[in-house]
Amino acid sequence: MAKDLNITVLFDFYGDILTDKQRDVIDYYYNEDLSLAEISEHLGITRQGVRDSIKRAEAILLDMEERLGLAKRFRRIQQGLADISSEAQAIEDEALRGATVRDITVRTARIREIAQHLND
Repeated sequence: MAKDLNITVLFDFYGDILTDKQRDVIDYYYNEDLSLAEISEHLGITRQGVRDSIKRAEAILLDMEERLGLAKRFRRIQQGLADISSEAQAIEDEALRGATVRDITVRTARIREIAQHLND
């Protein structure tokens, strides 16, 4: 089974809705990087049982993200904050080099645009 690292992010957002067993297998598989055989031995269930539990949990996490979109929104906010920080640094750098009011106005307009996008 190929590991979808996006699942670890979804697990952080929606892991509490999983059963204890599903949480354990996802944690062992994605966070602890254990193999199906190692998880099977640790939990006392078959490899197929581990695989089935992982697949069910992944489906639940993906469904919740499709319905709620919290992880997508979080990523968008993180990127927006990084962009705002970059624009603020550019304003500071340009001010030190004698930027014009027009230069600063363009940068502040970009910050307002980013903030509006985050609000949508």
